[in-house]
Amino acid sequence: MKLAPILLFCFLPNLAWGALNAGTEQHLDLTNHWVGYAAIAIFVVAYVLAMIEEVIELNKSKPMVLAASLIWVLIASVYVSGGLDKQAGIAFRSALESYAELFLFIMVSMAYLNAMEDRGVFDNLRVWLLSKGFSYRKLFWITGVMSFGLSSICNNLTTALLMGTVIYTMGKDNRPFLSIACINIVVAANAGGSFSPFGDITTLLVWQSGVVPFADFYSLFIPAVINFVVPASIMHFWVPKQQPAAIGKAPVLKRGALAMVILFLLTIITAVCFENFLELPPAAGMLAGLTYLKFLGFYLQKTEQKPEKSQFEHVYKLFNVELPAANKNQQFDVFKSVADLEWDTLLFFYGVMVSVGGLSFIGYLTLLSDALYVGMDPTFANILVGILSAFIDNGTIMFAVLTMHPVISEGQWLLVTLSAGVGGSLLAIGSAAGVGLMGQMKGAYTFGVHLKWMPAILLGFACSIAAHFLLNGRYF
Repeated sequence: MKLAPILLFCFLPNLAWGALNAGTEQHLDLTNHWVGYAAIAIFVVAYVLAMIEEVIELNKSKPMVLAASLIWVLIASVYVSGGLDKQAGIAFRSALESYAELFLFIMVSMAYLNAMEDRGVFDNLRVWLLSKGFSYRKLFWITGVMSFGLSSICNNLTTALLMGTVIYTMGKDNRPFLSIACINIVVAANAGGSFSPFGDITTLLVWQSGVVPFADFYSLFIPAVINFVVPASIMHFWVPKQQPAAIGKAPVLKRGALAMVILFLLTIITAVCFENFLELPPAAGMLAGLTYLKFLGFYLQKTEQKPEKSQFEHVYKLFNVELPAANKNQQFDVFKSVADLEWDTLLFFYGVMVSVGGLSFIGYLTLLSDALYVGMDPTFANILVGILSAFIDNGTIMFAVLTMHPVISEGQWLLVTLSAGVGGSLLAIGSAAGVGLMGQMKGAYTFGVHLKWMPAILLGFACSIAAHFLLNGRYF
Protein backbone atom coordinates (compact mmCIF):
# COMPACT_ATOMS: atom_id res chain seq x y z
CA MET A 1 0.00 0.00 0.00
CA LYS A 2 1.05 3.51 -0.37
CA LEU A 3 0.53 7.12 0.46
CA ALA A 4 -2.07 9.51 -0.80
CA PRO A 5 -3.42 9.09 -4.26
CA ILE A 6 -4.29 12.72 -3.78
CA LEU A 7 -0.89 13.37 -5.38
CA LEU A 8 -2.07 11.48 -8.42
CA PHE A 9 -5.60 12.72 -8.88
CA CYS A 10 -6.11 15.98 -7.00
CA PHE A 11 -3.87 18.18 -9.05
CA LEU A 12 -4.40 16.55 -12.40
CA PRO A 13 -7.70 15.30 -13.87
CA ASN A 14 -9.28 14.16 -17.40
CA LEU A 15 -7.97 11.40 -19.68
CA ALA A 16 -10.15 8.90 -21.40
CA TRP A 17 -8.44 5.68 -22.36
CA GLY A 18 -9.12 4.55 -25.89
CA ALA A 19 -10.03 1.08 -24.66
CA LEU A 20 -12.57 2.47 -22.26
CA ASN A 21 -14.17 4.63 -24.89
CA ALA A 22 -14.20 2.00 -27.64
CA GLY A 23 -17.69 1.75 -28.99
CA THR A 24 -18.83 4.86 -27.12
CA GLU A 25 -20.79 7.17 -29.41
CA GLN A 26 -21.16 9.95 -26.86
CA HIS A 27 -18.86 10.61 -23.95
CA LEU A 28 -19.87 13.05 -21.21
CA ASP A 29 -17.18 15.21 -19.63
CA LEU A 30 -17.98 14.99 -15.91
CA THR A 31 -14.77 16.58 -14.63
CA ASN A 32 -16.67 19.66 -13.39
CA HIS A 33 -19.79 17.74 -12.39
CA TRP A 34 -20.64 16.84 -8.80
CA VAL A 35 -20.37 13.16 -9.77
CA GLY A 36 -16.74 13.70 -10.77
CA TYR A 37 -15.90 15.42 -7.47
CA ALA A 38 -17.72 12.70 -5.53
CA ALA A 39 -15.81 9.98 -7.39
CA ILE A 40 -12.46 11.56 -6.49
CA ALA A 41 -13.51 11.88 -2.84
CA ILE A 42 -14.68 8.26 -2.70
CA PHE A 43 -11.44 7.00 -4.25
CA VAL A 44 -9.20 9.04 -1.94
CA VAL A 45 -11.07 8.00 1.21
CA ALA A 46 -11.00 4.33 0.18
CA TYR A 47 -7.29 4.47 -0.63
CA VAL A 48 -6.44 6.11 2.70
CA LEU A 49 -8.43 3.43 4.53
CA ALA A 50 -6.54 0.77 2.56
CA MET A 51 -3.21 2.37 3.51
CA ILE A 52 -3.94 2.25 7.21
CA GLU A 53 -5.43 -1.25 7.23
CA GLU A 54 -3.08 -2.43 9.99
CA VAL A 55 -4.21 0.43 12.23
CA ILE A 56 -7.95 0.09 11.72
CA GLU A 57 -7.82 -3.70 11.14
CA LEU A 58 -9.97 -3.45 8.03
CA ASN A 59 -8.82 -5.48 5.03
CA LYS A 60 -7.69 -3.19 2.21
CA SER A 61 -9.95 -4.84 -0.36
CA LYS A 62 -13.17 -3.88 1.41
CA PRO A 63 -13.04 -0.08 0.99
CA MET A 64 -11.54 -0.33 -2.52
CA VAL A 65 -14.16 -2.72 -3.91
CA LEU A 66 -16.91 -0.60 -2.37
CA ALA A 67 -15.35 2.53 -3.87
CA ALA A 68 -15.26 0.94 -7.34
CA SER A 69 -18.94 0.01 -7.07
CA LEU A 70 -20.01 3.47 -5.86
CA ILE A 71 -18.01 5.30 -8.54
CA TRP A 72 -19.61 3.31 -11.36
CA VAL A 73 -23.08 3.60 -9.81
CA LEU A 74 -22.69 7.39 -9.90
CA ILE A 75 -21.40 7.34 -13.48
CA ALA A 76 -24.13 4.99 -14.71
CA SER A 77 -26.87 7.03 -13.03
CA VAL A 78 -25.82 10.14 -14.94
CA TYR A 79 -25.58 8.32 -18.28
CA VAL A 80 -28.91 6.52 -17.86
CA SER A 81 -30.68 9.73 -16.84
CA GLY A 82 -29.20 11.39 -19.94
CA GLY A 83 -30.56 8.69 -22.24
CA LEU A 84 -27.15 7.03 -22.84
CA ASP A 85 -28.17 3.70 -21.35
CA LYS A 86 -25.38 1.46 -22.69
CA GLN A 87 -22.34 3.73 -22.63
CA ALA A 88 -21.35 3.23 -18.98
CA GLY A 89 -21.83 -0.54 -19.27
CA ILE A 90 -19.52 -0.75 -22.28
CA ALA A 91 -16.84 1.24 -20.48
CA PHE A 92 -17.15 -0.81 -17.28
CA ARG A 93 -16.81 -4.10 -19.16
CA SER A 94 -13.64 -2.83 -20.81
CA ALA A 95 -12.11 -2.00 -17.41
CA LEU A 96 -13.28 -5.37 -16.08
CA GLU A 97 -11.64 -7.19 -18.99
CA SER A 98 -8.29 -5.56 -18.19
CA TYR A 99 -8.55 -6.70 -14.58
CA ALA A 100 -9.71 -10.21 -15.52
CA GLU A 101 -6.59 -10.85 -17.61
CA LEU A 102 -4.35 -9.67 -14.77
CA PHE A 103 -6.27 -11.68 -12.17
CA LEU A 104 -6.12 -14.95 -14.11
CA PHE A 105 -2.40 -14.57 -14.74
CA ILE A 106 -1.61 -13.92 -11.07
CA MET A 107 -4.03 -16.60 -9.88
CA VAL A 108 -2.15 -19.33 -11.74
CA SER A 109 1.24 -18.01 -10.64
CA MET A 110 0.21 -17.92 -6.98
CA ALA A 111 -1.38 -21.37 -7.21
CA TYR A 112 1.92 -22.83 -8.39
CA LEU A 113 3.86 -21.07 -5.64
CA ASN A 114 1.42 -22.32 -2.99
CA ALA A 115 1.75 -25.83 -4.38
CA MET A 116 5.56 -25.67 -4.27
CA GLU A 117 5.41 -24.37 -0.72
CA ASP A 118 3.11 -27.26 0.22
CA ARG A 119 5.66 -29.71 -1.23
CA GLY A 120 8.42 -28.18 0.94
CA VAL A 121 10.46 -26.50 -1.83
CA PHE A 122 11.06 -23.28 0.09
CA ASP A 123 11.54 -24.94 3.49
CA ASN A 124 14.17 -27.12 1.86
CA LEU A 125 15.91 -24.03 0.50
CA ARG A 126 15.95 -22.34 3.89
CA VAL A 127 17.42 -25.35 5.69
CA TRP A 128 19.94 -25.92 2.91
CA LEU A 129 21.27 -22.39 3.23
CA LEU A 130 21.62 -22.69 6.99
CA SER A 131 23.34 -26.05 6.70
CA LYS A 132 26.16 -24.58 4.60
CA GLY A 133 27.59 -22.40 7.36
CA PHE A 134 27.60 -19.17 5.35
CA SER A 135 28.50 -15.90 7.10
CA TYR A 136 25.91 -13.14 7.46
CA ARG A 137 27.60 -11.17 4.69
CA LYS A 138 27.44 -14.12 2.29
CA LEU A 139 23.83 -14.74 3.23
CA PHE A 140 23.10 -11.05 2.61
CA TRP A 141 24.27 -11.40 -0.99
CA ILE A 142 22.88 -14.90 -1.55
CA THR A 143 19.37 -13.95 -0.41
CA GLY A 144 19.57 -10.71 -2.37
CA VAL A 145 20.55 -12.45 -5.60
CA MET A 146 17.92 -15.13 -5.03
CA SER A 147 15.27 -12.45 -4.47
CA PHE A 148 16.33 -10.70 -7.67
CA GLY A 149 16.13 -13.91 -9.69
CA LEU A 150 12.97 -15.29 -8.10
CA SER A 151 11.02 -12.07 -8.53
CA SER A 152 11.66 -12.16 -12.28
CA ILE A 153 9.28 -15.13 -12.50
CA CYS A 154 7.14 -14.49 -9.41
CA ASN A 155 5.59 -11.30 -8.08
CA ASN A 156 7.69 -9.18 -5.73
CA LEU A 157 5.34 -9.63 -2.76
CA THR A 158 5.52 -13.43 -2.87
CA THR A 159 9.29 -13.30 -3.31
CA ALA A 160 9.75 -10.92 -0.38
CA LEU A 161 7.59 -13.02 1.95
CA LEU A 162 9.32 -16.27 0.99
CA MET A 163 12.81 -14.82 1.39
CA GLY A 164 11.70 -13.02 4.54
CA THR A 165 10.89 -16.38 6.09
CA VAL A 166 14.35 -17.61 5.10
CA ILE A 167 16.30 -14.71 6.60
CA TYR A 168 14.16 -14.57 9.74
CA THR A 169 15.27 -18.09 10.60
CA MET A 170 18.88 -17.11 9.91
CA GLY A 171 18.96 -13.76 11.67
CA LYS A 172 16.32 -13.82 14.41
CA ASP A 173 19.12 -13.54 17.00
CA ASN A 174 20.92 -10.78 15.11
CA ARG A 175 18.67 -7.74 14.66
CA PRO A 176 21.18 -5.62 12.66
CA PHE A 177 21.49 -8.37 10.02
CA LEU A 178 17.75 -8.97 9.90
CA SER A 179 16.93 -5.29 9.34
CA ILE A 180 19.46 -4.64 6.60
CA ALA A 181 18.76 -7.98 4.89
CA CYS A 182 15.07 -7.05 4.70
CA ILE A 183 15.91 -3.78 2.94
CA ASN A 184 18.13 -5.68 0.54
CA ILE A 185 15.36 -8.16 -0.24
CA VAL A 186 12.82 -5.40 -0.95
CA VAL A 187 15.22 -3.58 -3.29
CA ALA A 188 16.26 -6.82 -5.02
CA ALA A 189 12.68 -8.08 -5.42
CA ASN A 190 11.51 -4.80 -6.95
CA ALA A 191 14.56 -4.59 -9.23
CA GLY A 192 14.23 -8.22 -10.34
CA GLY A 193 10.59 -7.72 -11.23
CA SER A 194 11.23 -4.57 -13.26
CA PHE A 195 12.89 -6.23 -16.27
CA SER A 196 10.65 -9.27 -16.64
CA PRO A 197 7.23 -9.10 -18.36
CA PHE A 198 5.73 -11.30 -15.63
CA GLY A 199 7.93 -10.20 -12.72
CA ASP A 200 5.71 -7.48 -11.31
CA ILE A 201 2.26 -5.93 -11.64
CA THR A 202 3.78 -2.94 -13.47
CA THR A 203 5.60 -4.96 -16.14
CA LEU A 204 2.68 -7.36 -16.53
CA LEU A 205 0.34 -4.44 -17.20
CA VAL A 206 2.75 -2.94 -19.74
CA TRP A 207 3.24 -6.29 -21.48
CA GLN A 208 -0.49 -6.98 -21.69
CA SER A 209 -1.12 -3.49 -23.08
CA GLY A 210 1.19 -4.25 -26.04
CA VAL A 211 3.22 -1.02 -25.89
CA VAL A 212 6.49 -2.93 -25.33
CA PRO A 213 7.30 -6.25 -27.09
CA PHE A 214 8.14 -9.20 -24.85
CA ALA A 215 11.84 -9.47 -25.73
CA ASP A 216 12.50 -5.73 -25.29
CA PHE A 217 11.78 -5.87 -21.57
CA TYR A 218 15.08 -7.68 -21.08
CA SER A 219 16.97 -4.60 -22.24
CA LEU A 220 16.25 -3.38 -18.69
CA PHE A 221 18.22 -6.27 -17.15
CA ILE A 222 21.49 -4.41 -16.63
CA PRO A 223 19.78 -1.23 -15.29
CA ALA A 224 17.84 -3.49 -12.90
CA VAL A 225 21.03 -5.21 -11.76
CA ILE A 226 22.62 -1.80 -11.13
CA ASN A 227 19.56 -0.72 -9.14
CA PHE A 228 20.07 -3.73 -6.85
CA VAL A 229 23.87 -3.86 -6.69
CA VAL A 230 24.61 -0.18 -5.96
CA PRO A 231 22.72 0.08 -2.63
CA ALA A 232 23.64 -3.52 -1.71
CA SER A 233 27.34 -2.70 -2.16
CA ILE A 234 26.98 0.25 0.19
CA MET A 235 24.98 -1.68 2.79
CA HIS A 236 27.46 -4.58 2.64
CA PHE A 237 29.88 -2.80 4.98
CA TRP A 238 27.23 -2.54 7.70
CA VAL A 239 26.30 -6.22 7.59
CA PRO A 240 27.65 -8.09 10.66
CA LYS A 241 30.64 -10.34 10.00
CA GLN A 242 29.45 -13.13 12.31
CA GLN A 243 28.08 -16.47 11.23
CA PRO A 244 24.72 -18.01 12.23
CA ALA A 245 24.65 -21.40 13.83
CA ALA A 246 24.48 -24.19 11.26
CA ILE A 247 21.73 -26.78 11.38
CA GLY A 248 21.34 -30.30 10.05
CA LYS A 249 20.57 -31.60 6.61
CA ALA A 250 17.75 -30.24 4.50
CA PRO A 251 14.48 -32.25 4.68
CA VAL A 252 13.50 -34.56 1.86
CA LEU A 253 11.15 -32.94 -0.64
CA LYS A 254 7.62 -34.30 -0.91
CA ARG A 255 6.55 -36.20 -4.00
CA GLY A 256 6.06 -34.02 -7.06
CA ALA A 257 8.07 -31.04 -5.80
CA LEU A 258 10.65 -30.94 -8.59
CA ALA A 259 7.98 -31.71 -11.19
CA MET A 260 6.01 -28.66 -10.01
CA VAL A 261 9.05 -26.41 -10.42
CA ILE A 262 9.56 -27.69 -13.97
CA LEU A 263 5.85 -27.34 -14.83
CA PHE A 264 5.82 -23.77 -13.50
CA LEU A 265 8.64 -22.87 -15.88
CA LEU A 266 6.78 -24.60 -18.72
CA THR A 267 3.67 -22.60 -17.80
CA ILE A 268 5.58 -19.33 -18.13
CA ILE A 269 6.94 -20.49 -21.50
CA THR A 270 3.39 -21.37 -22.59
CA ALA A 271 2.15 -17.89 -21.68
CA VAL A 272 4.99 -16.29 -23.64
CA CYS A 273 4.27 -18.47 -26.69
CA PHE A 274 0.56 -17.66 -26.57
CA GLU A 275 1.38 -13.95 -26.64
CA ASN A 276 4.23 -13.96 -29.16
CA PHE A 277 3.17 -16.60 -31.68
CA LEU A 278 -0.60 -16.89 -31.36
CA GLU A 279 -1.55 -13.30 -30.46
CA LEU A 280 -3.53 -14.65 -27.49
CA PRO A 281 -3.51 -13.03 -24.02
CA PRO A 282 -0.78 -14.33 -21.66
CA ALA A 283 -3.53 -15.23 -19.19
CA ALA A 284 -4.80 -17.85 -21.65
CA GLY A 285 -1.38 -19.49 -21.64
CA MET A 286 -1.23 -19.41 -17.84
CA LEU A 287 -4.62 -21.13 -17.60
CA ALA A 288 -3.37 -23.80 -19.99
CA GLY A 289 -0.40 -24.19 -17.65
CA LEU A 290 -2.72 -24.62 -14.69
CA THR A 291 -3.94 -27.82 -16.30
CA TYR A 292 -0.36 -29.14 -16.11
CA LEU A 293 -0.54 -28.80 -12.34
CA LYS A 294 -4.01 -30.36 -12.22
CA PHE A 295 -2.88 -33.41 -14.18
CA LEU A 296 0.16 -33.75 -11.93
CA GLY A 297 -2.13 -33.59 -8.90
CA PHE A 298 -4.30 -36.30 -10.44
CA TYR A 299 -1.23 -38.48 -11.00
CA LEU A 300 -0.01 -37.95 -7.42
CA GLN A 301 -3.38 -38.92 -6.02
CA LYS A 302 -3.69 -42.06 -8.14
CA THR A 303 -0.18 -43.30 -7.42
CA GLU A 304 -0.03 -42.40 -3.74
CA GLN A 305 0.53 -45.31 -1.39
CA LYS A 306 -2.13 -45.59 1.27
CA PRO A 307 -0.71 -45.52 4.80
CA GLU A 308 -1.19 -48.49 7.02
CA LYS A 309 -4.09 -48.15 9.40
CA SER A 310 -2.90 -47.47 12.91
CA GLN A 311 -4.14 -49.78 15.65
CA PHE A 312 -4.66 -46.68 17.81
CA GLU A 313 -6.63 -44.75 15.16
CA HIS A 314 -9.92 -45.24 17.01
CA VAL A 315 -8.35 -43.78 20.17
CA TYR A 316 -7.29 -40.61 18.32
CA LYS A 317 -10.79 -40.22 16.87
CA LEU A 318 -12.40 -40.81 20.28
CA PHE A 319 -10.53 -37.89 21.82
CA ASN A 320 -10.77 -35.77 18.64
CA VAL A 321 -6.96 -35.65 18.33
CA GLU A 322 -5.27 -35.25 14.93
CA LEU A 323 -3.53 -38.38 13.65
CA PRO A 324 0.29 -38.31 13.58
CA ALA A 325 1.76 -37.21 10.24
CA ALA A 326 3.00 -40.72 9.48
CA ASN A 327 -0.58 -42.01 9.61
CA LYS A 328 -2.17 -39.27 7.54
CA ASN A 329 -2.90 -39.61 3.85
CA GLN A 330 -1.31 -36.34 2.66
CA GLN A 331 -2.87 -35.98 -0.76
CA PHE A 332 -2.13 -33.00 -2.98
CA ASP A 333 -5.16 -30.86 -3.84
CA VAL A 334 -4.79 -28.29 -6.62
CA PHE A 335 -7.89 -26.41 -5.53
CA LYS A 336 -6.48 -25.95 -2.05
CA SER A 337 -3.56 -24.11 -3.66
CA VAL A 338 -6.07 -21.87 -5.43
CA ALA A 339 -8.12 -21.38 -2.25
CA ASP A 340 -4.99 -20.24 -0.40
CA LEU A 341 -4.36 -17.31 -2.77
CA GLU A 342 -3.91 -13.82 -1.35
CA TRP A 343 -7.52 -12.94 -2.13
CA ASP A 344 -7.47 -9.66 -0.25
CA THR A 345 -4.68 -8.35 -2.49
CA LEU A 346 -6.35 -9.62 -5.67
CA LEU A 347 -9.65 -7.97 -4.76
CA PHE A 348 -7.81 -4.79 -3.77
CA PHE A 349 -6.40 -4.57 -7.30
CA TYR A 350 -9.91 -5.09 -8.67
CA GLY A 351 -11.06 -2.07 -6.69
CA VAL A 352 -8.10 0.03 -7.79
CA MET A 353 -8.23 -0.82 -11.49
CA VAL A 354 -11.99 -0.50 -11.83
CA SER A 355 -11.95 2.78 -9.86
CA VAL A 356 -9.17 4.20 -12.03
CA GLY A 357 -11.16 3.07 -15.07
CA GLY A 358 -14.11 5.04 -13.75
CA LEU A 359 -12.03 8.18 -13.16
CA SER A 360 -10.68 7.79 -16.68
CA PHE A 361 -14.18 7.51 -18.13
CA ILE A 362 -15.24 10.63 -16.22
CA GLY A 363 -12.38 12.48 -17.92
CA TYR A 364 -9.85 13.12 -15.16
CA LEU A 365 -6.97 11.16 -16.63
CA THR A 366 -6.96 13.29 -19.76
CA LEU A 367 -6.05 16.29 -17.62
CA LEU A 368 -3.39 14.23 -15.87
CA SER A 369 -1.96 13.14 -19.20
CA ASP A 370 -1.84 16.72 -20.45
CA ALA A 371 -0.11 17.88 -17.27
CA LEU A 372 2.53 15.13 -17.36
CA TYR A 373 3.17 14.44 -21.04
CA VAL A 374 2.20 17.70 -22.72
CA GLY A 375 3.14 20.16 -20.01
CA MET A 376 6.60 18.70 -19.33
CA ASP A 377 9.38 16.67 -20.93
CA PRO A 378 8.46 12.93 -21.04
CA THR A 379 11.78 11.94 -19.45
CA PHE A 380 11.14 14.18 -16.46
CA ALA A 381 7.51 13.00 -16.32
CA ASN A 382 8.49 9.32 -16.31
CA ILE A 383 11.11 9.84 -13.61
CA LEU A 384 8.50 11.73 -11.58
CA VAL A 385 6.16 8.75 -11.97
CA GLY A 386 8.92 6.59 -10.46
CA ILE A 387 9.31 8.89 -7.48
CA LEU A 388 5.54 9.02 -6.99
CA SER A 389 5.51 5.21 -6.92
CA ALA A 390 7.33 5.43 -3.58
CA PHE A 391 4.09 6.90 -2.20
CA ILE A 392 1.41 5.43 -4.47
CA ASP A 393 1.14 1.73 -5.32
CA ASN A 394 3.23 1.24 -8.48
CA GLY A 395 0.57 -1.02 -9.99
CA THR A 396 -1.97 1.75 -9.50
CA ILE A 397 0.21 4.45 -10.99
CA MET A 398 1.25 2.31 -13.96
CA PHE A 399 -2.37 1.47 -14.74
CA ALA A 400 -3.11 5.21 -14.65
CA VAL A 401 -0.25 5.92 -17.08
CA LEU A 402 -1.43 3.17 -19.44
CA THR A 403 -4.95 4.52 -19.22
CA MET A 404 -3.62 7.92 -20.34
CA HIS A 405 -1.83 6.18 -23.22
CA PRO A 406 0.59 9.05 -23.88
CA VAL A 407 2.29 9.24 -27.27
CA ILE A 408 5.89 8.45 -26.29
CA SER A 409 8.70 6.33 -27.72
CA GLU A 410 9.35 2.73 -26.70
CA GLY A 411 12.42 3.94 -24.81
CA GLN A 412 10.19 6.18 -22.72
CA TRP A 413 7.78 3.30 -22.07
CA LEU A 414 10.73 1.23 -20.88
CA LEU A 415 11.86 4.16 -18.73
CA VAL A 416 8.50 4.52 -16.97
CA THR A 417 8.35 0.73 -16.52
CA LEU A 418 11.77 0.77 -14.87
CA SER A 419 11.18 3.87 -12.75
CA ALA A 420 7.76 2.76 -11.52
CA GLY A 421 9.05 -0.73 -10.79
CA VAL A 422 12.12 0.27 -8.78
CA GLY A 423 10.84 3.62 -7.49
CA GLY A 424 8.77 1.73 -4.93
CA SER A 425 12.02 0.74 -3.20
CA LEU A 426 12.66 4.31 -2.08
CA LEU A 427 10.28 3.92 0.87
CA ALA A 428 9.13 0.87 2.82
CA ILE A 429 5.53 1.71 1.91
CA GLY A 430 6.43 2.07 -1.77
CA SER A 431 5.81 -1.52 -2.80
CA ALA A 432 3.78 -4.55 -1.85
CA ALA A 433 7.10 -6.26 -1.02
CA GLY A 434 7.97 -3.62 1.57
CA VAL A 435 4.54 -3.49 3.13
CA GLY A 436 4.29 -7.27 3.32
CA LEU A 437 7.73 -7.62 4.88
CA MET A 438 6.98 -4.95 7.50
CA GLY A 439 4.00 -6.98 8.63
CA GLN A 440 5.98 -10.20 8.64
CA MET A 441 9.05 -8.95 10.55
CA LYS A 442 7.14 -7.36 13.44
CA GLY A 443 9.46 -4.47 14.27
CA ALA A 444 12.76 -5.76 12.87
CA TYR A 445 12.01 -4.04 9.57
CA THR A 446 10.22 -0.69 9.85
CA PHE A 447 9.57 2.48 7.87
CA GLY A 448 12.30 4.29 9.81
CA VAL A 449 14.88 1.54 9.28
CA HIS A 450 14.25 1.62 5.53
CA LEU A 451 14.28 5.44 5.42
CA LYS A 452 17.81 5.43 6.88
CA TRP A 453 19.07 3.78 3.69
CA MET A 454 16.97 5.82 1.28
CA PRO A 455 19.98 7.88 0.00
CA ALA A 456 21.78 4.67 -1.05
CA ILE A 457 18.62 3.35 -2.72
CA LEU A 458 18.09 6.71 -4.46
CA LEU A 459 21.64 6.51 -5.81
CA GLY A 460 20.84 3.08 -7.26
CA PHE A 461 17.61 4.50 -8.73
CA ALA A 462 19.55 7.31 -10.46
CA CYS A 463 22.30 4.98 -11.70
CA SER A 464 19.79 2.54 -13.19
CA ILE A 465 18.06 5.32 -15.13
CA ALA A 466 21.42 6.60 -16.38
CA ALA A 467 22.32 3.06 -17.47
CA HIS A 468 19.03 2.80 -19.37
CA PHE A 469 19.79 5.94 -21.38
CA LEU A 470 23.37 4.80 -21.98
CA LEU A 471 22.56 1.24 -23.06
CA ASN A 472 19.12 1.55 -24.65
CA GLY A 473 19.41 4.70 -26.71
CA ARG A 474 18.20 2.78 -29.80
CA TYR A 475 14.69 2.68 -28.37
CA PHE A 476 14.30 6.46 -28.07
